[in-house]
Amino acid sequence: MNAFYNKQGIGDVLLVQLQTETPEKIQTEISGDITLIKDGKEAIAGFNLFNASQYISFPETGTIDVSEQLVTELQNALEKNSVEFLLEVDLSPKFVVGYVETMEKHPNADKLNVCQVAVGTEKLQIVCGAPNVAAGQKVVVAKAGAVMPSGMLIKDAELRGVASSGMICSAKELALPDAPQEKGILVLEDDNEIGSPFEVKA
Repeated sequence: MNAFYNKQGIGDVLLVQLQTETPEKIQTEISGDITLIKDGKEAIAGFNLFNASQYISFPETGTIDVSEQLVTELQNALEKNSVEFLLEVDLSPKFVVGYVETMEKHPNADKLNVCQVAVGTEKLQIVCGAPNVAAGQKVVVAKAGAVMPSGMLIKDAELRGVASSGMICSAKELALPDAPQEKGILVLEDDNEIGSPFEVKA
């Protein structure tokens, strides 16, 4: 789930996106302060919550951090507006410390590598084109569902025929201060715990 709020730009409306892909065909359904956005299969792709400040406590403008409190407030708003829909949200951190266990050349692309990256209890296969990526590094991984500071949404993908789940990030992509201009991923110090959250400011 992704949420966006900008009172000056679009008024007192919270935009909530539930699907990673924008549906080709959409239809809307209004129930009180809620406008549901449905895809061609009648599944709810997202919704707009009008008079949002009456329902949600907003500490920020722009992309809103999805927290347990926000999910609870949104669920209450749906119920108050007679929308029977249960929000099922993955609240696990989307930016985490990863460890590149192995790296192999991509079979169909000279400048890409296929990395197996441990991120705590799970392992992700990530296709990476950075020139400095190597096995044995601790890195920052943006998992599927992460929203980069640029606004780009990270999704599971297939790059030149190889599945890739997430992205190994550079300091520039993470909008870190004094990020180097040359291409290359951010390599972390060894004392970072694998799978621990990495704070990224949207």
